Amino acid sequence: MRLRRCQTLLIEPRERRELDLELLLSAAPRFGSSLEWFALAPHLDKEVPLDPAEFAVLGAVSPTDWIDRDELVGAHAPVLVDGLRAKGLLVADGGEAAADVADRALRATHWRPLSAVAHRHSRWRSIDTAVEARRLDEICGDEWLDHFGAPPPPAIDCAAEDRRVALPRAEVSALDRLLDRRVTCRNFDPARGLGLDEVGAVLWRAFGARTEVEITGVRVLKKGVPSAGGLHPTEAYLLVQRVDGVTPGLYHYHPLHHALELLRELSPIEADEHNQRFVAAQAHFRSAPLLLVMASRFERNFWKYRNHAKAYRATILDAGHLSQTLYLAATELGLAAFITAAVNEGDIEDAFGLDPMQQGVIAVSGFGHRSAQRIDIEFDPLNAVWPPT
Repeated sequence: MRLRRCQTLLIEPRERRELDLELLLSAAPRFGSSLEWFALAPHLDKEVPLDPAEFAVLGAVSPTDWIDRDELVGAHAPVLVDGLRAKGLLVADGGEAAADVADRALRATHWRPLSAVAHRHSRWRSIDTAVEARRLDEICGDEWLDHFGAPPPPAIDCAAEDRRVALPRAEVSALDRLLDRRVTCRNFDPARGLGLDEVGAVLWRAFGARTEVEITGVRVLKKGVPSAGGLHPTEAYLLVQRVDGVTPGLYHYHPLHHALELLRELSPIEADEHNQRFVAAQAHFRSAPLLLVMASRFERNFWKYRNHAKAYRATILDAGHLSQTLYLAATELGLAAFITAAVNEGDIEDAFGLDPMQQGVIAVSGFGHRSAQRIDIEFDPLNAVWPPT
């Protein structure tokens, strides 16, 4: 068997604080501490605890060149070599273990190492935001300022007042009125679904391809939003709950055919359960008639921007461009929209069959009809949607 180290590996030392009565009763009372080491590798879903003795093996094995296992165990204890192999940090040539397959796929995608680690290990699975909110409330209650201190100011002054150049304000236009009404919705009408024409209009304006052209042999799409290199790697996956003429289920939006592709039908109960798993139990999105998952097809972007320091950032920017366009398209139709990054990426990947390092979930958006009654707070300081109370 030939082995090599996985392609990307970050080793993080962490201090663990411990209650030590002897130290607490000493002349200089303090908590005890110990140091723990963890490996974070983007081809593995979980961080891996390490023993310092394993460092020497990892440091001696190339992530590029293969070495025979027998040669490796001649220099290092077999238990260390086999332990690292079992942990997935040493991978085998042609191996079929999950770590072997995942490492090969990661290499083929041309990730920047730090971006890959950050993406893989900042994902959630089975998080309930209501539980987390209760924990924060137990710590802070209503005394946020007392606990956290004053926040940074909403705007900063970079020059003295006499060095500012006053700019003329534009005449109020239809775009201004649309932007004023662009208010994130947390109160969807549970009794109203969406018409197919409404869904089609919003998806077309945000995600639809206006045309497809070939530039220097590369097929690219022209959409209503910018994208690095014109590559548009962001895919739209939908959880449909209440859309006229569309069976509840999981779908993919095809930007060239302007069509929903059915991946799996769901019962209304299953769709509701998926909704809350996807958005980490944020109850105010439960009544949204559909959720839209923005998932970046990394190989599309990284094909051009290989191991590039800015490539992952560009995929994040894509989601911002798309969500704002979706907001405006929905608002123009009298609908309301939202976007959230507080999502259970792992549960979404499971539902749609996505590999997080090939097609990674960036955010979840949605739109529908706003309820006539405001239960949850919505940020509308202009009173463009809700009348002053």
